[in-house]
This record gives sequence, C-alpha cells and structure tokens, in this order.
Amino acid sequence: MLSNVRTFGVLVSFLLLSLLLPVCSQKIGATQSTVTPQATPVQNAPAQNTPVQNTSAQGKPAATQDLLIGGGDLLEVTVEGASDYDKEVRVNHDGEIYLPLIGAVKAAGLSITQAQALIAKRLKEGNFFTDPQVTVFAREYATQGISVLGEVQKPGIYPLLGSHKLFDVISAAGGTTPKAGNTVMIARREHPAQVETVQLPRDNKDWILSNVAAQPGDTVMVSKAGIVYVVGDVRQPGGFVMENSQMTVLQAIAMAQGANPTASLQHAKLIRKTASGPQETPVALNRILAAKASDFNLQAEDILFVPSSKAKAGARKGLDAILQTAAMLAVYHP
Repeated sequence: MLSNVRTFGVLVSFLLLSLLLPVCSQKIGATQSTVTPQATPVQNAPAQNTPVQNTSAQGKPAATQDLLIGGGDLLEVTVEGASDYDKEVRVNHDGEIYLPLIGAVKAAGLSITQAQALIAKRLKEGNFFTDPQVTVFAREYATQGISVLGEVQKPGIYPLLGSHKLFDVISAAGGTTPKAGNTVMIARREHPAQVETVQLPRDNKDWILSNVAAQPGDTVMVSKAGIVYVVGDVRQPGGFVMENSQMTVLQAIAMAQGANPTASLQHAKLIRKTASGPQETPVALNRILAAKASDFNLQAEDILFVPSSKAKAGARKGLDAILQTAAMLAVYHP
C-alpha cells in the first residue's frame, strides 16, 4: 500500500513538471526579446559643429552673387549638360554680352543670379533648351579695387573683392588723418553720378548706421574738416580743425589759448567768405566772455580777429592785412 502511494506521488510530480516547463521557456524568451537594440547612426546626417556657408542656389558665395556686372567684366557662361555652350565673354562698353543662339544679352547692372535667370529665359523662349540650368561666373572684374581718396593716411586703390563695409575700406587705407571731417562720399560703380553721402558718427552709439556696404568699383572720398582761423592778439594764433564740423567763438578762443591781456575784446571782428566776397561782422567778444551775449557757431574758413588795444592802428587793421595773416597761418592748402 505504501509503495503504491509513493508511485502515485512521483507520477503527479512528473505531470506538474511537464506542465510548467513550456510556461517558463516562454517567459525566458520574452525576457530576451525585450533587450533594447543599439542606435545606428544615420550616415547622411550632417555634423553638428560643421559651419554652414551662406551660398546661393548656384553654390556661389552670397557676397559674390550680390555684386553687379559692369562694362569690361569677363564672364564664364555654362549650361549643364551642354559643354559645347560653355563660353567666356567680356561685357562691352554698351553693357552687353554675345552668346550663341540668343545673340546680345544686356548684362550690365544685373547681379550674377539675375544674369543666369535672363540667359535661361532666353534659351527656353527660343526653344533651344527645355529647362536650361545656366551658371554665370565672374572670371574677372574690370574694376576689382575700391578707390579711397581724401583725408586718409594712404590714398589709393585697394583690391578688396567681395562685399565689405565702409570702415573696412577706410582701415585698409590706414585710417583717417587729423584733418578729416565727418562726411564721406561714395560713388557707386553701377551709378557713379549718384553720390551717396555718409555722416561718420560722433560717438560709438551710431557707428553701425554709418558702416554701409562698399563693393569693388566704388570710390570713397573722405572729406576735409572745416578750419577756423584765430588771429591777432591771442596767445597762439593759428588755424584750428572743427571737430565734428562744429566750433563756437569761445571754443575758437580756447583753441588759441585765450586772448592776451592787451587784447581789445570789444573790437573783435569776424570775417566770413560769401558769394559777394569777404564780409566783416563785429563780435562783442568781451560780452560773450562775460556770458552777457550768446555764443554762436562759426563756419568753415571763418576768420576771428582779435585786435590789440595798445595801438589804435592795430584796432583798425585793414581787412586785406587780416586776410593775408590768416593765409599765412593756414594749416593746409584747400
């Protein structure tokens, strides 16, 4: 009897084990299948730190695309898939280039992008190509430099290709001279008769507004600052540069280190150039110094004469003699 019970227990245990084994194998398989796969890098993804260059649709730098074509420029014109059409042509004095099949094309005054679009349009309208992909490349600019003239340290022509800023151009010429004014005139290559005037900033706040673009073929002229002459019975007679194109009577006297004790301040006079000739105006310098009369602005080339009270002849010094003295003290020739 006891042996039969043991035999029955063994059979029951074997039966339970056979039922549990498939369930355990399924759980183990499910656990193995939940392992997270390693991420595979995308081969075509760009590097995160790779700088992106600003280019146009044709792959040329944007600065080059913005330049305008002018007379004398040498252009290379190509059509994708049509090597027989590749040509190098120079813009003539009328601003035209001549291309096979379409003849004369007005290119002067156009940007590279505009020239490409115009040539492609002409080729398509003539049924020479279905969808021509035209590329225009400027091999040579007739005027590749920017002319910098006037009150700069080193006037000349500087080969600055591409688009630059006005301050870059002035810096290339060594900066401005002490006699430079605050006005810069720019004659653009595409419109030389239309002169653009730029006011240089008086402080660092407005410099970004004055830093306009400059391109090859432009001419930059830095103006001279105005000069005010102080002559007569002052400590240091001379011609003085008008900083920021402004100077008052008191500032002019201060630049001359003040009047001498023998000066006749009440008989000072201002000589100003006019269309009808030099004009003489009395200046109550004694009242201005005493704050009893308003100070006023002087103009470029004004002459402030302070006579001496020692001799009446000095106080009544003739206009011609005053002009001659001022001319001798001129700090530069106009």
